[in-house]
Amino acid sequence: MEALVITWRELLVVVVAVLGVHAAALALLLRWSAGGGARGKRGAQPSAERQVLNGMSLEIADLRKQVGRLQAEVEKLRSLGLPAASPYNQAIQMARQGSNASEVASGCGISRGEAELIVALYRKLRI
Repeated sequence: MEALVITWRELLVVVVAVLGVHAAALALLLRWSAGGGARGKRGAQPSAERQVLNGMSLEIADLRKQVGRLQAEVEKLRSLGLPAASPYNQAIQMARQGSNASEVASGCGISRGEAELIVALYRKLRI
């Protein structure tokens, strides 16, 4: 079984998603209060809207907990000192730097055929 590796980009996506939920909740709340909402008409917020806001608050709290757990897991993995790149990621990086298939295969411990494929694919993408 492979170890779970969370990259900084994946963590950034999660943080952006959480911030998006926060922004959406704030926008809804501001829109509702700016238009007078139900308070201006009835004096109290209807229970259906209150339930929606409570549900959103609970979801936001749950997302915050998940982000906290993910951050802790990332730090735990970093502290273990595990290699961040797989042999294939390393091979792609070597191909982009101009290494030939023999160098990639021997440097990454992959087969010659795999190295040739990676070099062929990623040299074409290099600009």
